[in-house]
Amino acid sequence: MTLHEKGGKYDEVPAHHTAEKYLDEYIEMAGIVGEKNKPLFRTTRGQSRTLTDDPIDRETAWAMVKRRAKDAGVSLEIRCHSFRATGITEYLRNGGTVEKAAQIAAHESTRTTQLYNRTDDDLTLDEIERIIIYSCEAQDLSGPQQKTNRQ
Repeated sequence: MTLHEKGGKYDEVPAHHTAEKYLDEYIEMAGIVGEKNKPLFRTTRGQSRTLTDDPIDRETAWAMVKRRAKDAGVSLEIRCHSFRATGITEYLRNGGTVEKAAQIAAHESTRTTQLYNRTDDDLTLDEIERIIIYSCEAQDLSGPQQKTNRQ
């Protein structure tokens, strides 16, 4: 899949098989199979669901995202970069590396990728278990023993 990135750059990224399946189904259902040099995502004529040949503009796309977020009960504070952060976070949660995540996101530095990484936002029992708590039986709880150097 070729992505048109900001700054006029193009990036080649393989399409996930599920995304490819959804796109194929959309193209089939939209009746635009075989149409070349026309926008993939298009406006509709009113609320008729009849596609035009005009590309969907960013305001209309954003309104659609907001409607879907509201319907799903997701915070309306969602932003375009929320999707980017979710994608990077889920990739890393599933065993991906920061280096590959940076490559997928077309980041020149893994430091930029880490800004989108939300895996550390979860507090797990494993993190709590890092705290050493001595049992009463195993340790005198009167405090740390001070060594003195008496001569």
